[in-house]
Amino acid sequence: MASDAELIARVLAGDDRRAFAELVRRHERPLRSLLRRLCAGDAALADDLAQETFLRAYRGLAGYRGSARFSTWLYRVAYTAFLSHARAPRARELPELDHTTSGSRALLRHDLERALGALAPVERMVLVLAYGADVTHEEIAGILELPLGTVKTHILRSKERLRRALGAWDPTRPAEGSP
Repeated sequence: MASDAELIARVLAGDDRRAFAELVRRHERPLRSLLRRLCAGDAALADDLAQETFLRAYRGLAGYRGSARFSTWLYRVAYTAFLSHARAPRARELPELDHTTSGSRALLRHDLERALGALAPVERMVLVLAYGADVTHEEIAGILELPLGTVKTHILRSKERLRRALGAWDPTRPAEGSP
């Protein structure tokens, strides 16, 4: 099986679309998972942004220098696509929660997505990368082009904001607006 570096070289050498399709296949699942978390559970938006990310990656592959893992570079491209969407004048609202879902695990997931959605994009990204994508703090600093200390500060502050937002979490409470 060819490495990411070999596939990238094939794409750059001869516009090998099959090689790029293999890169997409390898990285699609973790990228979509990352984007779903960034999009507060909005799967349709995450899918749109994943498609945009792979399109941008294909067009900008010559800019990948190989100093970091390909996935790290791809996460940076995804973050840029996410920020472009978030800054757009008609950025989507957070999806409404379906409070008819039963089970405390499902309710916690909705509440967690809502709490993540309330964070600033950079705060959300550091948490999703650190805990959802198992990316090191150093890699996060590279992805976001931030000093390592700033990344660590964002992680600490974001965790505290989530802790406060979810501190009173009670799976037995009725949903807002329900009797």
